[in-house]
Amino acid sequence: MRRDLFDEEHDLFRETVREFMAREVVPHHAQWEKDGIVPREVWKKAGELGMFGFSVPEEYGGSGISDFRYNTVIVEEIIRVGATGLGFGLHNDIMAPYLVDLTNDEQKQRWLPGFASGELITAIGMTEPGAGSDLQGIRTTAVREGDHYVVNGQKTFITNGINSDLVVVVVKTDPSAGARGTSLVMVERGMEGFTRGRNLEKVGMHAQDTAELFFENVRVPVANLLGDEEGQGFFQLMNNLPQERLSIAVAAVAAAETVLEETIEYCRNRTAFGRNIGKFQNTRFVLAELATEVDIARHYLDKCVRALNAGELTAVDAAKAKWWTTELQNKVVDRCVQLHGGYGYMLEYPVAKAWLDSRVQTIYGGTTEIMKEIIGRSFDF
Repeated sequence: MRRDLFDEEHDLFRETVREFMAREVVPHHAQWEKDGIVPREVWKKAGELGMFGFSVPEEYGGSGISDFRYNTVIVEEIIRVGATGLGFGLHNDIMAPYLVDLTNDEQKQRWLPGFASGELITAIGMTEPGAGSDLQGIRTTAVREGDHYVVNGQKTFITNGINSDLVVVVVKTDPSAGARGTSLVMVERGMEGFTRGRNLEKVGMHAQDTAELFFENVRVPVANLLGDEEGQGFFQLMNNLPQERLSIAVAAVAAAETVLEETIEYCRNRTAFGRNIGKFQNTRFVLAELATEVDIARHYLDKCVRALNAGELTAVDAAKAKWWTTELQNKVVDRCVQLHGGYGYMLEYPVAKAWLDSRVQTIYGGTTEIMKEIIGRSFDF
C-alpha cells in the first residue's frame, strides 16, 4: 500500500540526510565498529545540517518544529545503511523532550544550543545492575546538601555513555517515598566523582558506545534538577516513554523493510538446483508472509507517528507498537538469514550484521513482557 506519512519538505530533508550518510558515515562505519565508538566530529557535522533538536526553539539554535516525522526520517536513513553506531535517535527522540519541556530558561540557555549543534552529546541514566525495566527499583541516591545534591550510585547499559557530555540521571531524592521519591538531575562531564567504566562489549551494535557510569559523592547543583520540584521524576519518565518506544518501533520496521528488500534481491540472483531460489514455493511463501506482516506493521506505525504529533499517542498504543514491531524485526531477520543459507552467517552480508544488531530491540526501552503487561493492565479487570 502507498505510504502517505510524509510531505514534500520531509522528502527533501530525507535527501539531505541520505547524502550525509553516504558521505560522512557509510565509508567509515566498519572502522567505527572495530573502534567501538563514533567520533564526536560526526555529531558536529550532523548538527551543522540541522539534524538535531527539531523541537528546540529557534532562539536556542533549533528548528522550533514539533514534528516527529523529521525524527522518523533520520532513524529510517540510519537503519537503511546499517549505521547502528550512531546514537542520534537517543539524542533526538528520547532526550529532546526532557531538555525542551522540563527545563527552565536558565537551563535552556546552558544546554539547548550545544544540544542542537551536536557539540553537547546527551544520554539518559535509568538502568542499573539491579534495576532494568523496574524503574522503581533504582538505588542511585541524591542527598541534598545546601545548594547541591550529593549523588551516589551506578548506571549500566548507557547508550552514548562514553561520548556523553550531559546525562539525565534517575535518582532517589527520598528513598522512603516510592515513585514519588524519584527525581531527575542533570550530571555534566567533568563533575568530580563522575566516572565512566568500560565501553561494554555487546553482541551487536558494536560502533555504539555503551558504558557503565559511576557516581561517587558527585556534587550536582540543585539548579540541575529537572522540573519545578523534587519527586516528579517517575512521572516525567512515564510521560516520555511512549515517544522512546515509538522511536524503537520506527527503527524496527525500517530494519525489517531493509532486510526484506535485500533478501528478495538475493533470492532473485542466488541459484540452486538449476534455478533461482525465489522460484521455490517455500521461498515465495516465506517472503509473502514477511512482506504482509511488515506492510501491516508499517501502517500501524505511521498511524502512531501521526498520533504522537497530535498529542494523542497513549502509553498502550506505544507499547503495542514497540513489542509487535521489534518481535517482527527479529522474526524477519531470522527468516532472511535462513533464506541466505550459509552466506547469511557471513558478516560480509548485511543480513548477518542485522541479525546481531536486532536482538536487543525486544529488550531495551522496556521488554516485550513489560509491554504486554502495560497493555494487559489497560483492560481494568
